[in-house]
Amino acid sequence: MSDKPFRPAWSSQFTSDAIRELQALGPIGALTREWAWGGSAGKGVSVAIIDSGIEQDHPALEKSVQGGVIIEWDAEERNKVRYVDDKDLIDLSGHGTACAGIIHAIAPDAELFSARVLGRDMTAKALQFAGGLRWAIENEMHVVNLSLSTSRAEYYALFHELADQAYFNNIVLVSAVNNISVPSYPSLYSSVISVAAHDCPEPMTYYYNPSPPVEFGALGINVEVSWLNGGSCVTTGNSFAAPHIAGIVALIRAKHPNLTPFQIKTVLFACASNTNRAPI
Repeated sequence: MSDKPFRPAWSSQFTSDAIRELQALGPIGALTREWAWGGSAGKGVSVAIIDSGIEQDHPALEKSVQGGVIIEWDAEERNKVRYVDDKDLIDLSGHGTACAGIIHAIAPDAELFSARVLGRDMTAKALQFAGGLRWAIENEMHVVNLSLSTSRAEYYALFHELADQAYFNNIVLVSAVNNISVPSYPSLYSSVISVAAHDCPEPMTYYYNPSPPVEFGALGINVEVSWLNGGSCVTTGNSFAAPHIAGIVALIRAKHPNLTPFQIKTVLFACASNTNRAPI
């Protein structure tokens, strides 16, 4: 994982005059963090983490992991993958457990599900990644954390179709942008919530970026995360910014279960640290 992830220059002053006027007037200006997620702990919300697996018995996760699946490459299958129940619920590299720990710390009552697509070397075929996303959609997850991506253009249409399918089925996809400045999918699609890293140490501090395609910035620099064998480490990457936003989305979905992905993105904009007038 690169120690210098690609990210915009996040700043509490990084807000255009038009955005300030919009947030100050009308119904968007009335949206507050208290309204959005005050009192919520994510109860009743299912979050799929498509990654390297999750160490189910990690003490930081407090039995929040409710199940999982392994997506294996199989050239004989129709979509070139097969699904195997993850009965042991282990993590092959630590990356998925790190993301799970961040989400659980923010939304402790959310139910976490593992879709293991990455191996010990943190690589997988793009069709395994697509298979994990397809599994999350078919199993009606409420939120999906995607701290991985593909930069291969031949899979643009496939991931676009899956992202739209999730969007129209009221499933919120939160995707980390690539750590290097190259196109990556599905983070570039407007139907997902794309996230890069900032270095403010407060986990609930996040910024809206008025210059997409990267839309939000969250803590991802020198983050202490859960890791293998019940341990922890300090690491850096856009991968660890995305689950901060996924955790906040879980809080919002638990409190306002009828909001659509479009509406949730609007709430995130209204409550961002550089657009919201309330103390942060």
